[in-house]
Amino acid sequence: MSASRGAEWVAGYVAAWQSNDPADIGALFTDDAVYRTSPDSPPRVGRDAIVAGWLEDLDEPGTWAFDWSIAHERDDLLLVQGRTVYPAAKDYVNLWIVRLEPDGRATEFTEWYMPRDHKG
Repeated sequence: MSASRGAEWVAGYVAAWQSNDPADIGALFTDDAVYRTSPDSPPRVGRDAIVAGWLEDLDEPGTWAFDWSIAHERDDLLLVQGRTVYPAAKDYVNLWIVRLEPDGRATEFTEWYMPRDHKG
């Protein structure tokens, strides 16, 4: 059984998160994609702005762990539930809303993240 288009996109996102390679990051998004780090944050508009913002706010490899599952996938809509743990200090539950083009690249990404009690 092959992975869904959404699962492939999330796997690519996690790989880009691990590498922080501009090509890996850029490959996830269309030229005119919109990326929001929270629902009310100013959007990063366009692949170049997304890559630049990612690299400004990057997480160093090995400083985090991310577990995820697809909550819903239909047509161009992908909902991802996750948990991001930064062992040194932070722990979050995540909800991502992603709009995908037929070619698998995202046109829109919005993240919600909620802090949890850190369990170290």
